[in-house]
Amino acid sequence: MNNIQRITIEPGKRGGQPCIRGMRITVYDVLSLLAAGISEQEILDDYPELDHEDILACLSYAAEREHHSTRIAM
Repeated sequence: MNNIQRITIEPGKRGGQPCIRGMRITVYDVLSLLAAGISEQEILDDYPELDHEDILACLSYAAEREHHSTRIAM
């Protein structure tokens, strides 16, 4: 499975924010924790339903959005 395919968007869930595999954990939740200096292992310990590939999917999703928004701005 391509990592980014783990990210789902459902209008009625978390206000339509991108979530991980249909769960209520958003990409923003994971990225915020990483940005705050929380290690991947700490995140996985706190959210046992997540795995390493989910973290990579969040990073891939953010990178793709950044790349896309940069191309539009040019």
